Amino acid sequence: MLYVELAIIDNNGDNSNIRISSSPRSPCRLAVSKSAGSATEQTFLRPLLSNQSYRELMAESLDPLSDRTCRMTDAYNTGIEITEQLREGDSLLLSVADNSIQTEYLNDSYPEWHPTPHSFLGMVRLLIYREATGESYRALARYQELAEPLNLEHIPDESVLSRTWRERFDDGVREFVQVAAHFVIKQSHDREFSAPAVRSKSEIVDEVDLSTDDETAGCEFSDKQTYRTTRLTRDHGFDEFDSGRAANTTYEDTQFFELQTFMGRVNCGTPQEAARFQYRHGSDSSPHGDTHLRTIKQFAPRELIDGFDAVADRLLSVIESEASFRRPVTAAIDITTVPYYGDVEGMAMVNGLSHKERAFKFATLSIVGLNVPLILAVEPVRESSAWDGNPPNQMHRVVRRLVRRAKQHVPIETVLCDREFDSIRVFQTLSNLGVNYLIPKRITSTEKEVIETMESDGEDVAVESASVHVESREHSMQFLYVPSTKGNGTAVFATNLRVGPEEAQSFCRRYSRRWQIENEYKSIKGDFLAKTSSKDYRVRLFYFVFAVLLYNVWRLTDFLLKAGVDGEMDYAPVLTAGESVELIASALIPPD
Repeated sequence: MLYVELAIIDNNGDNSNIRISSSPRSPCRLAVSKSAGSATEQTFLRPLLSNQSYRELMAESLDPLSDRTCRMTDAYNTGIEITEQLREGDSLLLSVADNSIQTEYLNDSYPEWHPTPHSFLGMVRLLIYREATGESYRALARYQELAEPLNLEHIPDESVLSRTWRERFDDGVREFVQVAAHFVIKQSHDREFSAPAVRSKSEIVDEVDLSTDDETAGCEFSDKQTYRTTRLTRDHGFDEFDSGRAANTTYEDTQFFELQTFMGRVNCGTPQEAARFQYRHGSDSSPHGDTHLRTIKQFAPRELIDGFDAVADRLLSVIESEASFRRPVTAAIDITTVPYYGDVEGMAMVNGLSHKERAFKFATLSIVGLNVPLILAVEPVRESSAWDGNPPNQMHRVVRRLVRRAKQHVPIETVLCDREFDSIRVFQTLSNLGVNYLIPKRITSTEKEVIETMESDGEDVAVESASVHVESREHSMQFLYVPSTKGNGTAVFATNLRVGPEEAQSFCRRYSRRWQIENEYKSIKGDFLAKTSSKDYRVRLFYFVFAVLLYNVWRLTDFLLKAGVDGEMDYAPVLTAGESVELIASALIPPD
């Protein structure tokens, strides 16, 4: 949960000082200090909620990080995970059964000595399934095939189900079940993917009164709240970047950052946007396009990467106490390209994609899965091409640099990569770094022989043990042969985890979380990356790193808004990328 530190000056002045802070799970803190004259400053922590929701929450408990807040976060995460698996084509039953439900804030009202044979977690899963389908207790009791996937000995009769809901589940557990299930119902219909077992949305949603006033609009965000949160994340996102220019320069660095943000918003080049920027702010307070490019070149490539790492650490420090930010994280590594159409002579950082296509390449490491989708590390990719003297690219070194930097910020449990990283050196590097990996393999003659043997034996899944030897290091690994999710055929994955044949297919479904990184690249290049024809690599790198930084600020702002609202947390961003760009640009240079 994000907290805002409000400083209220008791001298008939306005509340003008709002700062962000992370607070441990403790009662609301009130500090009173004397200042000059008769003014008194009172400081207390308050979550980012609507006025109505805040009053209700504080009436419930003096602890802003109440059990209910944490429980609702877990409920939304449960709904999100079920929805993701449904979108991948799993049935509702398997999506619920495979869900990693957090029970820390769920209370089993039955004492340990109670004779019920049904596990608490199994009953929670069963009643989430029941709430999502709309089945009656009587109908549910007839579906004994539900028992095994949900880890129950059998499906109890309707009287036990009714008693479980009324007596074993308290108000908190019932609310958890309904919030998670209703999230799945709404998402399945709003996003129009196939989920035939899910009941109609009209059964759980009433018509909305559009005349609802602010007192009852608990799930909406005011412009003031959104702007305030954006400015708070701004404070953690830009301070680490310093051009190193003299203190008496005409323009501060923040004015160049604002111009760069506007350039990304309209997706145009420096001269055009600088002219628009000057028209909006006045020629005396806005840098010229040539001045902007000269300033950007003051940022050395290594300083940019180091600055980005420092920003990533500061952004994560804001959310480290959030209940919905879980550690260790699952990370995805991928490479994206930015096209280049000019002369390649002397362009050592331009890479060839095909006989005619050229591009700059950047590798990133991102948090994926049920977490805030932030990019933790950026690394330029330099390959050997016909027009330069670069040594052949060694992908494992790019991976090593990305993971080492990311691990300075958060512990990493598993790394997901695509087939471009199918290399024994990459496998060994990840093993040396102490992280698990899941990487699809290219299908060669060796894999084809295994697949043919599987087909002749009528097997859908197979696990093959192997070991990797690279120079003086080695580790054990496995190749997992599972049905492809993209149609007929078999997919092959490499992992250093021990996975049995019975769990190989469900384990490989984790790889689907990697799709989030494709959405990241789409947003970065479509919403935040400004155009340029410059051949100077310092300009190209600054543009890309700054676009990634804007993306991170957007996703952090969105995360904090959703963490603070007392209503349904939609998986889609509540703040669009376009709105974020406008707010960030306005927040960089506050009005006089």
